[in-house]
Amino acid sequence: MNRPRMLLIAASVAMANLAYAAPLDASNPFAKPSTLQYGYPAFDKIKNEHFAPAFAEAMREQAAEVEAIANNKAAPTFENTIVAMERSGQLLTRVSSVFSALVGSYTNDTLQALDKELAPKLAAHGDAIRLNPKLFQRIQTLYAKRDKLGLDAESKYLIERYHKDFVRAGAKLSDADKQKLRDYNSKLAALQTQFSQNVLKEVNASAFVVDTREELAGLPAKVIDAAAAEAKKRGLDGKFVIPVVNTTQQGPLSQLTNRATREKLLQVSLVRGSRGGEFDNREAVLQLAKLRAERAELLGYSSHAAYSLEDQTAKNTSAVNKLLSDLAAPAVRNAKKEAAEIQEVIDAEKGGFKVAAYDWNFYSDKVRAAKYAFDANQLKPYFELDRVLHDGAFFAANKLWGITFKQRKDLPVYDPDVRVYDVFEENGEHLAIFVLDPYARPNKRGGAWMSALVSQSTLLGNKPVITNNLNLAKPAPGEPTLLSWDEVRTTFHELGHGTHGWFSKVKYPRFSGTSVPRDYVELPSQVYEMWMAWPEVLANYAKHYQTGEPMPKELLDKLQASQRFNEGYRTTEYLAAAVIDQRWHQLGSKAIPADVKSFEEQALKDAGLDFAPVPPRYSSTYFSHAFSGGYSAGYYSYLWAERLDADAGEWFKENGGLNRKAGDRFRNMVLSKGGTMDAVQMYRNFRGRDPVIEPLLERRGLK
Repeated sequence: MNRPRMLLIAASVAMANLAYAAPLDASNPFAKPSTLQYGYPAFDKIKNEHFAPAFAEAMREQAAEVEAIANNKAAPTFENTIVAMERSGQLLTRVSSVFSALVGSYTNDTLQALDKELAPKLAAHGDAIRLNPKLFQRIQTLYAKRDKLGLDAESKYLIERYHKDFVRAGAKLSDADKQKLRDYNSKLAALQTQFSQNVLKEVNASAFVVDTREELAGLPAKVIDAAAAEAKKRGLDGKFVIPVVNTTQQGPLSQLTNRATREKLLQVSLVRGSRGGEFDNREAVLQLAKLRAERAELLGYSSHAAYSLEDQTAKNTSAVNKLLSDLAAPAVRNAKKEAAEIQEVIDAEKGGFKVAAYDWNFYSDKVRAAKYAFDANQLKPYFELDRVLHDGAFFAANKLWGITFKQRKDLPVYDPDVRVYDVFEENGEHLAIFVLDPYARPNKRGGAWMSALVSQSTLLGNKPVITNNLNLAKPAPGEPTLLSWDEVRTTFHELGHGTHGWFSKVKYPRFSGTSVPRDYVELPSQVYEMWMAWPEVLANYAKHYQTGEPMPKELLDKLQASQRFNEGYRTTEYLAAAVIDQRWHQLGSKAIPADVKSFEEQALKDAGLDFAPVPPRYSSTYFSHAFSGGYSAGYYSYLWAERLDADAGEWFKENGGLNRKAGDRFRNMVLSKGGTMDAVQMYRNFRGRDPVIEPLLERRGLK
């Protein structure tokens, strides 16, 4: 998911940089707030050329607002300082949210060039305010007497968060060190943008190309036809192109019968960003690791990870290292058992080879078929996108909270495949607007994520406009979109993030929706995954796309029985990526290695995760979570949050499962709270105690 809205505020430096910005022309769609419902963006009117002047004016306007706050001659009060800051920069928020959405989902050369140009400017814009001594003095004054101001809990916590944000951003540094920090932030912003753009361009440049249909044996004929069409579109008539997705493993590997083809496909995936050429990310990885470490040391921390984790629920590297270390040995042990089962199948077929990473998905499906008497591909006809969405994910939301969804066609979208829904409370009150962008495109980054086009805030009178992005393969015209079980999981997962956005009920923008610690933000999304396999929900959506017949009980039972199948693999590949992320970001600035691949290999060996048939879910050069910002030193957070969600799942089961009473408690005590209080205490209030790890171990077969 995208990171929540951060403070995009600035003062004198940004004013100096943008002193000559021209006033925003009235014809620019950003000149005034959108007149569409809830400020929904006017995508039909917004063009590439509107962004640069809108950003310039937005930063100039916000800088002026913040300068007035910092130089206010009146004594600092909560209203004239903190609330005034929360009201500042509304134009910049509007422009940034739309720009971010299009750069991620519908980019082009012009937007990418502007993104590169803007990254250091926006970094300077944020630095200027957080390094402004006059403004920090006002915040410091309020922080010192916060207990005597008679504020409600959310307002008091807002002062505490502002103070912590500013201190962590370098507000207490000397003037010379502040300048060093500005330089670091500018360079990091530019490098992170470069890394992200390289990942997208490399995916398109390194698509898997074969010469004959025979090499793609095992794939459905329609998929091979689509590969031929993709090749033709790229000027490769007569060839076949399989686009590469963001993770190391690739979907077609489960079906391709030609072992040489499988090997080539995985190799194309693994060398992304490290094969030379203009999209090579190895030097960017090394520079990002070094600059982040140097910045952390400037701020008084031993490493970037130490700096980052201080503001998460994990708090320190020791806690994260212990979690990863405790799970590594049992995960690999399970993965080796799974590999042995695969090897038995290979040997029984007289394959004459040892299982390799590119064999795993193909043969694990055979093991699944032998153990549970069904092939995962048998499931797809029962998982048509509309049924999964409407009769699955939406149905569960209705059972939990009484909310309903209705598609609307009157709001503009940036791509014809994008869908827009109204979200209604049980009493008919309009709650939010939900935007779904389901399909992969060459100009869309990989993965799946949630973000906010408009974040909820009672202070600003904003109601939420929340987006979900998936990367499903778009079928040929007239054909259904049939999902794998993992794609069903992703659909539910992202909708879970959506609930965090549209149920937000906070006053201040700083706390809206997903503005919580990174290792807590995955709690709602991962809790929501449990409903995909909940019998009442599964029975409601798992119906054959042609006949409407429900999934046969026999197949349903086999699916349920196989829920922990391949869990050793899934846990090991995830832990390997999480360890790589931590190892890079726990380095001091003097310990940065010279070679990316060798460092990765040693990190996995040291962690006991160097099991060749199970490569990391991401390698450094295409590890966007770790090197495009957002989740740097934070990829562990999915597992950390899963400890919470597995524990929360037990609570739901203890309290009747899919029902309004349980759903409303989760909504009122978690989803609606946003970042208005300490996340650990928030969970404790909901659960009645701290989380325990046993449900996670049980779920992953690690007990």
